[in-house]
Amino acid sequence: MTGPNGTTNRDATMTYRDKLFSNLQSSIAAKHEFMQREEQIESFCRAVETVVRAYRHGGRLYIAGNGGSAADAQHLAAEFVGRFGTRERASLPAEALTTDTSTLTAIGNDYGYDEVFSRQMAGKMRSPDVFLGITTSGNSRNILRALEQCRSMALSSIVFCGRGGGQARALADHCIVAAGQSTSTIQELHIVLAHSLCECVEEEIFGG
Repeated sequence: MTGPNGTTNRDATMTYRDKLFSNLQSSIAAKHEFMQREEQIESFCRAVETVVRAYRHGGRLYIAGNGGSAADAQHLAAEFVGRFGTRERASLPAEALTTDTSTLTAIGNDYGYDEVFSRQMAGKMRSPDVFLGITTSGNSRNILRALEQCRSMALSSIVFCGRGGGQARALADHCIVAAGQSTSTIQELHIVLAHSLCECVEEEIFGG
């Protein structure tokens, strides 16, 4: 049977297979590259210690991102509030700043989209809370404003980013830069970082 582009089903299947293998290889290569970046591994370890310290002193974790990174923020918040894996443990307070449509649209309408996270942080965050921003470019303006808000309130900040870290690198206390060139590959590594962060925090607080 011939497809709409004149290819047979077998030709199309091979094309799909090649694309899948190419994407898998890109993801694997990025993860291997990241593992060789000792500075980034150390930044990740310090970020874990920052979140652990916040929880031990009654703090909360606030997370934000745009688009796919907004979904990652919600995903990670759910892991902390619920649980990671099968471990039974107390809930850890975490909130994604991407979910309240009334708040987001009110702030966006009145102050501009750049302020949708920083304005929430000004009203919600207190020491020893921690902010985690997720931005593949490192240059998302509302994440940069959120990091500036952390500095103005003397709050700890972490950012997961890519492509060298962008402007976020100079603003965050702990900047973890994912390897990879494409947005999708960077996001895949961000999920590994997020899961690892949650798992490390769980083990440190509740035991290995």
